[in-house]
Amino acid sequence: MTKRLFLGVCAASLMMLGQSQKLPTRTFALAAATNPKTVIHVISIQWKADATPAQIDKAIKAAEALPAEYRGITRVWTKPIKKQLPEGYSHVIVMEFASEDALTKYAGSPAQKKWYEVYMPIREESRTSDITN
Repeated sequence: MTKRLFLGVCAASLMMLGQSQKLPTRTFALAAATNPKTVIHVISIQWKADATPAQIDKAIKAAEALPAEYRGITRVWTKPIKKQLPEGYSHVIVMEFASEDALTKYAGSPAQKKWYEVYMPIREESRTSDITN
């Protein structure tokens, strides 16, 4: 009886150990399955020296309106909590695109052209990064 109990406990322990060894694989698979396929487009901006606060505000508000202008843009962020920018750069705009294709098609689109009407005249320089999974 004691031998059977001992073997039962050993078998149960081995089963539990086997299940715990599978956890990281399942956790990794779950994480991989939930990685977003959207594209984050980060723009660091240096404004022209004569750009007024009102012009800058207008350009930022126009960027915030882009999701309504272009279906491929899902979100826009314009209020950084922390910035580490090169000297002379003061603002960051982040756009989330539904896919790489949406980002590609945005270039030259009517929505981009409309935003550029207020953005480009006051932009001295910008640097962009595009990130996805």
